Amino acid sequence: MQQFQYKRIAIKVGTNVLTLSDGTLNTQRIAHLVDQIVVLRKMGIEVILVSSGAVAAGRSIFKQNAKLDDVSSRQLWSAIGQVKLINTYSDLFEKHLIFCAQVLATKESFGDRKHYLNMKNCISTMLENGVVPVVNENDTVSVTELMFTDNDELSGMISSMMSCEALIILTNVDGIFDGHPGTVGTKLIPEIKAFDNSHESYISSQKSGFGRGGMHTKYSVARKIAQEGIVVCIANGTRQNILTDIVKGTDVPKTIFVPNGKKLTSNKKWLAHSVSFAKGYVVVNDGARQALFDVNANSLLLIGVVSINGYFEKGDIIRIHDTQGELLGLGKSQYHSDDARELMGKKAEKPLIYYDYMFLHDIN
Repeated sequence: MQQFQYKRIAIKVGTNVLTLSDGTLNTQRIAHLVDQIVVLRKMGIEVILVSSGAVAAGRSIFKQNAKLDDVSSRQLWSAIGQVKLINTYSDLFEKHLIFCAQVLATKESFGDRKHYLNMKNCISTMLENGVVPVVNENDTVSVTELMFTDNDELSGMISSMMSCEALIILTNVDGIFDGHPGTVGTKLIPEIKAFDNSHESYISSQKSGFGRGGMHTKYSVARKIAQEGIVVCIANGTRQNILTDIVKGTDVPKTIFVPNGKKLTSNKKWLAHSVSFAKGYVVVNDGARQALFDVNANSLLLIGVVSINGYFEKGDIIRIHDTQGELLGLGKSQYHSDDARELMGKKAEKPLIYYDYMFLHDIN
């Protein structure tokens, strides 16, 4: 039995773990999750809780009078349900003389570097003062194009931003299976390496129950976060003591995503999750592509750029593609797009993107 030595972890709890079959909050299970978090804190582990359930909670206690579209319904139920959800957590943590605090995030919060750092500082302050951050998407202001895929994506971004050593994603199945769970002959996959994509064909994109996400999103998020050097575990949140068993190294059903040894700087962590905020993209020639992935760190020089696409200003995030169209990475531009077009293919005074402000995907 191997006990994991963690100082800080993020725990994501899905809607299907937190609700009963009729969609109402399962307060008994929430209480058990809180009890486990209290045990982890006594072990010296800082815990950030990313919790779904607000929309389901609102839907279960409020029946809308007027017919609304999907976005308006979600906003209404979320606004009502978030109050019930955070009050439930607050009451349960206070029984242990622990304070929790609500953090509502939108995807835009991660797009601007200043907003990103403000949110990081806010959560850090909570942890330093012994407060449990309870993070959820702010569904009351998020609309389709601004929404996270689901809270799995949010939990990955939070665990990366806060330099967690592990992310535990609790759902209503035991982990990743090599077929549909429950089918005869289907087996649980206990371990997946960060850069192993051979299991993707097994995973259904189907969403289940009251949640917005599915196993495919969990798998994608888990691999990406493991590639950033963070251990990720997908497990069944309906099992008794699942959190404490995982951390203590008890042999329970789960899928562990084994991280690589790479640790990213704060800038690169921010960029790694910023593809949806990119303002434009550049195409680089083969020489520049090779230089970017050389063992020696290299910035992206304008002499290696063959085209500038879209409009962006100095300081904006842009995508980097090769001549075959493959996305190589992202970076913070040091030029306005008009100036970059004039200088591309030429020697310039400064790089288009400095290495410290560039995130590159691992290209096979």
